[in-house]
Formats: sequence, structure tokens, C-alpha cells
Amino acid sequence: MSEQPLNPTPDVPDAHDVADAPDVSRASDESPASDAPRAPGAADDVSAADDVSAADIVGATDDVSATDDVSAADDAAARRAASFERQRRLRQEPRFPGGPAADPAGSHHERRIRSFQPRRSRVTTGQEEALQRLWPKWGLDIDGLRVLDTAELFDGLPVVLEIGFGMGEATAQMAADDPGTGILAVDVHTPGQGNLLGLADRAGLSNVRVANGDAVILLREMLKPDSLDGLRVYFPDPWPKARHHKRRLIQPEFLDLVAQRLRPGAVVHCATDWEPYAEQMLDVLTAHPLFENTRADGGYAPRPAFRPLTRFEGQGLDKGHVVHDLLFARV
Repeated sequence: MSEQPLNPTPDVPDAHDVADAPDVSRASDESPASDAPRAPGAADDVSAADDVSAADIVGATDDVSATDDVSAADDAAARRAASFERQRRLRQEPRFPGGPAADPAGSHHERRIRSFQPRRSRVTTGQEEALQRLWPKWGLDIDGLRVLDTAELFDGLPVVLEIGFGMGEATAQMAADDPGTGILAVDVHTPGQGNLLGLADRAGLSNVRVANGDAVILLREMLKPDSLDGLRVYFPDPWPKARHHKRRLIQPEFLDLVAQRLRPGAVVHCATDWEPYAEQMLDVLTAHPLFENTRADGGYAPRPAFRPLTRFEGQGLDKGHVVHDLLFARV
């Protein structure tokens, strides 16, 4: 017996054999993949097994995806809660210990449209020093938890409420020009509060008090009826967009509240360089039954001598703005 080589060389067919050979590729397409007999149902079992396996994979993937979604939602909720807590602390914690509180009455919780937006900007060294040194003496937070005795607060002087005083230059000048009148000046702008305190201190004024917070809460909760001898609202935010007109301070409901706190004969003095707001002020004040225009012609008044020309007003006049003053007496 002859031995076979370990790696036999295959027989190479000649050209005639190739030509005569059947089309194997076509035969393989037309014939079954295997001639071996199969047990009945075997293919169905394999297919079912594949379906179960695929379903298990899809289900597991869905479970993982759902878990990831829940985890992401929990993380987002936790971040929102942490952010809310930080903002809450910022609103409640004073920037200067012993100075004005960030939100003394928690008025951001009220379901009420407010006419102002608290602003936080840079406080100079001098303003910070004035806040820390003079706030305990001349400052007060509008917390809505007490009723002020204005006679005690100003040593018996008649009191005028000024809402919104900016950096306080005009307020300090009016206080210096009329030392017989107490000015209760309200604002939420911390640099302006510190600046007014510093101006009053350097001028030796004793008839200025600075209130921090929402003037509506001050009027509603902390002032007695007939406790004011005047109200000054100079250059309030005009809220020029139509959808924001509801935020304007001078509204019928606000005047209802003011009328309860003003003594008969007390004057409401408004000034604005925003023409549409001036027209609204004139209409609202004229329509209110408890106020009467001091102008016989029922129109705007010239700027009274006691109201200083502010830097802001001067800039507006340089740009061609027209400033309107309105003076209405409580009847």
C-alpha cells in the first residue's frame, strides 16, 4: 500500500471538465442547504429561542434606559432644588451685617405684581461704610411686622414719603433745604441707600430716614392712617412695553391705599420724562375722587422750586426729553 502525502495536491480539472461541470452555484440556490433529515419543529424551536433572546435583550435595554431617565430626572431635580435654596439664602441674607436685609418682608412670595425689580450692583467702600455705621441709626427694613410711629421716628416733624430716590442727591438736597420736614425715603437699591446715608451724615442732616423694601407693604402694613403729609414719586420706572403697563406704580388701587395714609391737604407730587406715563398719571389722578389737581387748568404743573434738577433729569433734557410734574392734593 502506498502512502498518501500529508498535503495532497488537488486535481486541477482541464478546460473540458470545467465546461461540462454542472452550475454548482445555481444548484446550491435551488437545492436545500443540507440533505440531512431534520426533526419536525426543530426550525421553529430555534426561531422561538432567537425571539426570546431578542426580547430579553430589548427588555433589558429598556430597563437600563428607564433607570437612566429616572436618574437624570432625579439629578436635574436636585440641581434645581439646590439652586432655589441658594437663591433663597441670597434673598434672606443681608449683604452687610447690621445693614439692610436682602428681602425683609419676603415679598417675592406674594401673589402680587410689583412695580420694581431689586437690583444688586457694586457698592463702593464709602457706601459700605455708611451702611454699616449709619443703618442702625437711620435705616429700617420694611418687614411688614410692625407699625411705625412717624412722630417718634422724626421727633414730631411732618413726614413726606419719597418712593424711589436713586442715589439720593435730590433727597439730601430737599432735606437740607427744608429741615422742618422729615423725609422717609424708600428704595431697594443698596448703593443708593449707602450713598444717601453718607450724604445726610456729611451734611449733618437729622430729618432723613432710609427704608429698605417694598413701599406698598410699608403703606399697607406699617403706616397709620393720616400719618403722611405728602408723597413724592420722581421718575419711577415707566415700564414702556404695553404688556408691562400693569407694573406701573401709579394705578387706581395704589392711590386708594395712598389716600388712606395722607392727611387732608397733603400733596402727591409725581414727575416723569416718559410722555405716555405722564398721560396715564394725569388720567388716573384726575379720575380719583380723593385727589384734586392743584392746577386750575387741570394739566401739568411747572417744576416747583423745591424739587432739585437731578443729574438723571439733566441728561434727559439734553436728549430732548420733556419732564412733566403733577401735583394733586388729598381732598
